[in-house]
Amino acid sequence: MTEPLSPEARAEMMALIRDADSVELKLTVSETDRYATLEALEVDPLDAHIRQVFFLDTPDLDLDAAGLVVRARRIQRELADTTVKLRPVVPAELPADLRADPAFGVEVDAMPGGFVCSGSMKGGSTNGKILKTVRKGGPYAKLFTEGQRALFADHAPAGIGIDDLTVLGPIAVFKLKLKVSDLGRKLTLELWNYPDGSRILELSTKAAPAEAIEVADAARAFLDGRGVDLTAEQTTKTRTALEYFAARATRSG
Repeated sequence: MTEPLSPEARAEMMALIRDADSVELKLTVSETDRYATLEALEVDPLDAHIRQVFFLDTPDLDLDAAGLVVRARRIQRELADTTVKLRPVVPAELPADLRADPAFGVEVDAMPGGFVCSGSMKGGSTNGKILKTVRKGGPYAKLFTEGQRALFADHAPAGIGIDDLTVLGPIAVFKLKLKVSDLGRKLTLELWNYPDGSRILELSTKAAPAEAIEVADAARAFLDGRGVDLTAEQTTKTRTALEYFAARATRSG
């Protein structure tokens, strides 16, 4: 069961939210409640879109330890995308030129019992280019923009380049968005399917910083009214993926 935030942690979170560009409110559903939750939300699985997520790191997760996440994502019937993410960050401490870059955004992810503020540099790609590059074993740097490569170089551990990284993945993700009239906004569902058969179901909705608390209260009331357990232990999708594939890479190496 998750513990509520302490007054000090809540004050820290609110300070980060004030300086962020957006807030994403997240909840992972326990495995035992997954089916009941999908039923309660009247989810039609045929509305889901497939995504394939590849993370790049070393087998020892050196990037993760340095607060870096590097990702390439193929998206069904859409353009693919890439991300270089820093976390955690304090928005007020980021360089002004980085904050001014339209490809860079700061977001606070808030979930029961915790939060993290991250800064992400986004880039575009194609599904075919990502797949071809991964199958060839690189070079991976060409998947990322000049700005992403510069951000990586500024924060990666010494001696590690993008082309030195190992592909950790892929993860098959089923994603759909529900238009919830009671919330006045969309609720996003993502089901992450790991190769060992385990799965993580995450519910989320985004809000502007000024309305984050109001939206969080409304979302909590809506989900509670549908019988969704809000006290389950929270699991992060990225952390689970990195640890799973890093362990596999270490064994195979």
